[in-house]
Amino acid sequence: MLRFIARRLLQAIPTLFILSILVFAWLRSLPGGPAGAMLGDKATPQKIADLEHIMGLDRPIYEQYFKFLGRVLTGDFGISSKSGDPVMAEIGRAFPATIELSLAALFFAVALGIPLGYLAAKFHGRLLDNTTIIGTLLGVAVPVFFLGIMLKYFFASGPFLHILPPSGRQDTLINATHVTGFAVLDGLLTGELDASVDAIRHLILPAIALGTIPLAVIVRITRASVLDVLNEDFVRTANAKGLAPRTVRGRHVLRNALLPVSTTIGLQTGLLLAGAVLTEKVFVWGGIGSKMAESINVRDYPILLGLVMLAAVVFVVINILVDVSYGIIDPRVRVR
Repeated sequence: MLRFIARRLLQAIPTLFILSILVFAWLRSLPGGPAGAMLGDKATPQKIADLEHIMGLDRPIYEQYFKFLGRVLTGDFGISSKSGDPVMAEIGRAFPATIELSLAALFFAVALGIPLGYLAAKFHGRLLDNTTIIGTLLGVAVPVFFLGIMLKYFFASGPFLHILPPSGRQDTLINATHVTGFAVLDGLLTGELDASVDAIRHLILPAIALGTIPLAVIVRITRASVLDVLNEDFVRTANAKGLAPRTVRGRHVLRNALLPVSTTIGLQTGLLLAGAVLTEKVFVWGGIGSKMAESINVRDYPILLGLVMLAAVVFVVINILVDVSYGIIDPRVRVR
């Protein structure tokens, strides 16, 4: 298994290398160059020339790239042009919020999606199956921001129910101790259980809004995969041998059906980061999505550079984890 993981890590290096070239080319293609883009309306030929000299943009292109690559490898993305703080410090403050929201949305999607997909396949053609298909179509069709607004209206700020908070990560009246930046985890580590409970209550609505599309996709893929496996000869043979239904479901059906499902979960996990932009705006979440939208509006290109590279690393890590899950589910994959 270790050799299998090492091989996948080595295969990720060319991907990140090519991405670094694309990002470097993108920065150089900005109107007026990186310096002009950072200065914005304050840009004058003299100011652009001075900033280019400070940033080393008057050096040969190959020298600029290797300097850029060295900074990326050390996590040095420069200084935010808006706040003046280091980029990694800015991202570090927002990153835990998005990860916490994405994990909650993924848990919601997986915990409901796999059982619903299996039950829809088990009762194929019946009421539960047809209802599930209609529900998944609605889940994919409804935009994330609209669903978020509706959830806030009905469960937080509308005339019917006021059982969940409408925005933010925690109640401002709670004097919570922040250790890791993950609100739920911090409450557990410090023994402030009221802070954890409050953070979970704030997570419910945005996690449902963000996780609805992945839920619909996972249900559909699980249903189709289980239906395919149920028609395989080895399943019919297992049933003919008189094996217990629980054994057939767990050892023969679900384990073989989970291979395409794990791929879907991996892809949806990456897409959660993109969907978080709209969700965080609706629920005033203050994570990476909000930071990216803000950086685009104010042309804070160092922040954008850090976020793009961070998103690439997250996608690569997720794909490696998916490959490892393949090896766990089906040991034959490890020797291919």
